[in-house]
Amino acid sequence: MIHQNRIPSDIEIAQNAKMKPIVEVASSIGIHDDELELYGPYKAKVTRGLWERIKDRPDGKLILVTAITPTPAGEGKTTTSVGLGQGLAAIGKKAMIALREPSLGPSFGVKGGAAGGGYSQVVPMEDINLHFTGDIHAVTTAHNLVSAMIDNHLQQGNELGIDPRRIVWRRVLDLNERALRSVIVGLGGKPHGVPRESGFDITVASELMAILCLSTDLMDLKERVGRIIIGYTYDNRVVKVGHLGVAGSVAVLLKDAIKPNLVQTLEGVPAFVHGGPFANIAHGCNSIQATRHGLKLADYFVTEAGFGAELGAEKFFDIKCRMAGLRPDAVVLVASVRALKMHGGVQKSDLSRENVDALNSGLPNLEKHIENLKSFGVPVVVAVNRFPTDSREELDAVMKRCEALGASFSLSEVWAKGGQGGIDLAEKVVEACKKSNGFRFLYDAQASPREKIEAIAKGLYGAGDVQYTDAAEKDLASIHDLGLDHLLVCMAKTQASISDDPAKVGRPDGFTLTVREVRISAGAGFMVPITGSIMTMPGLPKKPAALDIDIDAEGRITGLF
Repeated sequence: MIHQNRIPSDIEIAQNAKMKPIVEVASSIGIHDDELELYGPYKAKVTRGLWERIKDRPDGKLILVTAITPTPAGEGKTTTSVGLGQGLAAIGKKAMIALREPSLGPSFGVKGGAAGGGYSQVVPMEDINLHFTGDIHAVTTAHNLVSAMIDNHLQQGNELGIDPRRIVWRRVLDLNERALRSVIVGLGGKPHGVPRESGFDITVASELMAILCLSTDLMDLKERVGRIIIGYTYDNRVVKVGHLGVAGSVAVLLKDAIKPNLVQTLEGVPAFVHGGPFANIAHGCNSIQATRHGLKLADYFVTEAGFGAELGAEKFFDIKCRMAGLRPDAVVLVASVRALKMHGGVQKSDLSRENVDALNSGLPNLEKHIENLKSFGVPVVVAVNRFPTDSREELDAVMKRCEALGASFSLSEVWAKGGQGGIDLAEKVVEACKKSNGFRFLYDAQASPREKIEAIAKGLYGAGDVQYTDAAEKDLASIHDLGLDHLLVCMAKTQASISDDPAKVGRPDGFTLTVREVRISAGAGFMVPITGSIMTMPGLPKKPAALDIDIDAEGRITGLF
């Protein structure tokens, strides 16, 4: 029960929602009962038979939702994605949305869940933010099976001649655990394995998660898994998962995880929630499978990419769209007055006060993202999430700046009003989808790795130069020697700044971006330049969200957001 005169929390709103049976939600977009694999009354996976039936249909409109550089003030990208889908439905459009699956790391760490907020959420919210249908756990297990097979191969005679010092495949865990970033395995004597240095990444940074999201079907997934590079031999030959003979077993563990998960929004709009790569250390998009299904099932299909537009949107365009043959019709850039004032130097505690000067100082961050998105040739709609403390003068300043840059502007109230609060945004998006579209990629896939990295760093981030450490230089030389210069680029960079320095807010310019190392994800089809101080295994904050999460005797969860 929600008490009167108190703003309910996201979890309270979700817990009090009346959900439709998932078979009814599926039926609303023409999915048959026998094309569902039910996970209780409100969750389901869709079968391969559905794709075989719909694959020849024309595609609907593809709308990407991205955001300005994130701040502790919040921008509301996922909330906007859900609210836009509900707004499109409210104006009579056949709409669907697709989100990523939340990782348990942020859910119990600092960021919280990723199911939207207020009256624009996907439900069942608690399930989605916790174990859901087990996809992320399946990736964890499949990844660690490869790790176990590597160490067993070393123990059982090392027929391939793998150099234990040059194994690049680490282990993964779907929690933030800084103590596991660097470990030594195989201690305890000969019966316990071959001692060597290793470490853990968070599961959503696993190459298997990227492969799950970029594969067109199970056989494509299995073939990609076989191409994963796990290390090198003593005589400098590359070793792949295929050499270990375990690609089939990995595919077996992922045979259900590759099927998209169907849920619903609070207003019953169908939603796929599938795959969960982070955008600061991975490619940050839900699965190609979910996107292809949604485009065949809906007239307007809304999806999102993680963190700021220079990360998630760039990877959506240059990696996902290129691999899947997708062509976006419009992009929504989410911002808030509060976040822009933070980029203008205001502390979080002072954001409720009107401060047009600080807002104007922070607007260059929005401007840079608009410019970046327009460079891809796609119409841009700016959605400003309205907060009660936003003044009319502040909102007008944002609107005028957007109009001056040729971007549509919409004031969004989807958190408080759901689909009704997203009608104006929905109408602006429909109009944007009618505009001429010159979609293009940022770089040529056949360009050299340095050219691709620098196109991103200088063209999107605003860097004046790119510096490579000795280790990164050696990595690039190895990539060239292996004949992998054609791989796409998936930058690993802080999400807190357009630059590689989280302290540089607003619109940094002319800085030197430092590439520390370049990892190869040959199965996924990209290389990963590691920049700045970015970590592939996050740590917990001083006060983790886990301290506030609890459950009562009736199974009612509190503190999950």
